[in-house]
Amino acid sequence: MYAVIKTGGKQYRVQAGDLLVVEKLDGQPGAEVAFGEVLLLGEGEAVTVGAPTVDGAVVNATLIETRKGEKVKIFKKIRRQGYRRTRGHRQAETVLRVTSVAGAGKESKWEGTIDLTPKVILDARARGLGDAAVPFTIPEAPAAKAEAAAPKKKAAPKKAAAPAPEAEA
Repeated sequence: MYAVIKTGGKQYRVQAGDLLVVEKLDGQPGAEVAFGEVLLLGEGEAVTVGAPTVDGAVVNATLIETRKGEKVKIFKKIRRQGYRRTRGHRQAETVLRVTSVAGAGKESKWEGTIDLTPKVILDARARGLGDAAVPFTIPEAPAAKAEAAAPKKKAAPKKAAAPAPEAEA
């Protein structure tokens, strides 16, 4: 069973188990997202077209990550005038795993497990770097906790200054 949904001003053909990259949606990784704007439902030869949406149809998905997309370069130039400008833009996008498509009295569910590993870590593993792409986080100063728990030592007494040699007349 498949469906055509509308989100972010675009239409997507999805079925249960698909990995989908859409315009940015609000939510934390692992959150459930439901799309009620289903424009079409299909299963084999049977197709239900909505006017404008199919009544009672819903597509459920799990939010995997929100990230920045590929960089788009904007280059402006006016020839023979020495004018060149280069800008860049990275659109925010959300990665979803479609878990179920339901409507017209039928439902199609995906029975797999959802892995919330971000793409940056998957790419690093593919390059043989392991989890090196994970940003380094500073732990809550375990050395400071150890110092607070241990009794403070007194500073060693300073040595007395040697007497200055007296000048002979």
